[in-house]
Amino acid sequence: MDARSGEILFSENAETRLHPASLTKMMTLYIAFEAVEHGEISMDTVVTISKNAAAEPPSKLGLRSGQKIKLRYLVRAAAVKSANDAATAIGEAIEGSEAAFARRMNRTAKALGMTRTTFKNANGLTSDGHLSTAHDMAIMGRHILYDYPGYYNLFSRRTTDAGMREVANTNRRFLAAYQGADGIKTGYTRAAGFNLVASAERGRERIISVVFGGTSTAARNAKSAELLNLGFKRAATNVALRRPAKPPYMGRVGGSDLMVAGADANDSGLRGKSIRVAAAAVTKSLRPQIRPGVSSADVAPLVAGVEDDINSVLETVQVAAVAPAVAEAPKPIDIARVAEDLVVAEGDTASDLASGTGIAPDASIKPVRRPQAMLMASAPAPAAEPQTATIAVASAEPAAQEVVTRVSTSGGRHWGINVGRYPSRYAAEKVLLQTALMETATLDGSLRKVVDHSSGFDANFMGLTRETADLACRRLQARQVTCFMIGPG
Repeated sequence: MDARSGEILFSENAETRLHPASLTKMMTLYIAFEAVEHGEISMDTVVTISKNAAAEPPSKLGLRSGQKIKLRYLVRAAAVKSANDAATAIGEAIEGSEAAFARRMNRTAKALGMTRTTFKNANGLTSDGHLSTAHDMAIMGRHILYDYPGYYNLFSRRTTDAGMREVANTNRRFLAAYQGADGIKTGYTRAAGFNLVASAERGRERIISVVFGGTSTAARNAKSAELLNLGFKRAATNVALRRPAKPPYMGRVGGSDLMVAGADANDSGLRGKSIRVAAAAVTKSLRPQIRPGVSSADVAPLVAGVEDDINSVLETVQVAAVAPAVAEAPKPIDIARVAEDLVVAEGDTASDLASGTGIAPDASIKPVRRPQAMLMASAPAPAAEPQTATIAVASAEPAAQEVVTRVSTSGGRHWGINVGRYPSRYAAEKVLLQTALMETATLDGSLRKVVDHSSGFDANFMGLTRETADLACRRLQARQVTCFMIGPG
């Protein structure tokens, strides 16, 4: 296969269903990378090894039941050493059981276009019905390469630290022998023979080859080299790179499972409440519902309060807009009403207002119920009868009139949070969407904002109160998501 275009340059028995052996681990690792990308799990998550994983036969890392180890070491062991116990532990850590993980593997395989593949486990050990084809595994290798290029280097490491010990690559001979080879995965069982998905790059050209059923490691490597040579000979030098389309995400966001529209829920391995999506587009509102035990009667006063605030602001703005017209047709101030509704500078009383003596030139008059709604300063003491509109006080002389107001509807929402800096605007926007879906309780109604810096693109949520920003960060950090607060200004 020409990896750049996906074109098949040569094939023989490419659609025959055979045992893939440890080529299976490419799918296990693909889902692990996907789960980390979408926040289901992190590379630093500590995994507790089950009896089932510890009991897997070689090749294995030697994990013990009850042992705790970070996911990153399991990934390295599965990719480099092809450890069966590590692969099983990865599947159980992500989906809870190997059976549920196998169902997710099959959903993902179908989305990738692997039409003749069926997985039964996470490691590739021989099992009835656990079958794939050379063509499907070429597709799998191409997606590993282009969908998660940041992790692809794992497959070219000659050795790696697997937490418990240093392990060697099962493909190290081919990597050392073939010019430009940088992966991908070996596989062997008695039923499968010697399998290899290999990839090599020379100049602008990249070729992927797949061999099933080799009789020995040497024979398999020789056949892989023959296929790669043929590929480099047949492939055009100048071929436009057409990356494969990344499949819809079918895992969990913040503990809620996602599935592709049309998938069979009975065979999806979903846990908890499902949110049905199509091509990764959200088709159901994720706005949180009223919590159990909270009645509409409890919520009504809050709704009424918000409506009052909105109406108050609208009235204030309308008054400011008509202030010039009011000045032309002056009306007396209703001092008694003002005295009931306003709090004046310290030392002034309602009786002072009634007598007209308590309005000092620089007194700050603030509404009682909504202190943030308006700030006002009056002009110097008027010589004639003052004119007003609601709570705006001015002198009778237009030339000396001065009304200063400030309307605030933010409710103190001047804070934000940052969830990382990313190499592209697309990556930052993607993380913002994923985080918003993950943490709807505190981020609902906030503004997603990408800020361009010389060193990358910051992913920010703005328009939060300090308390909400602090809570959101603590909740995200508990999910091992990087987060820090952004103060006003």
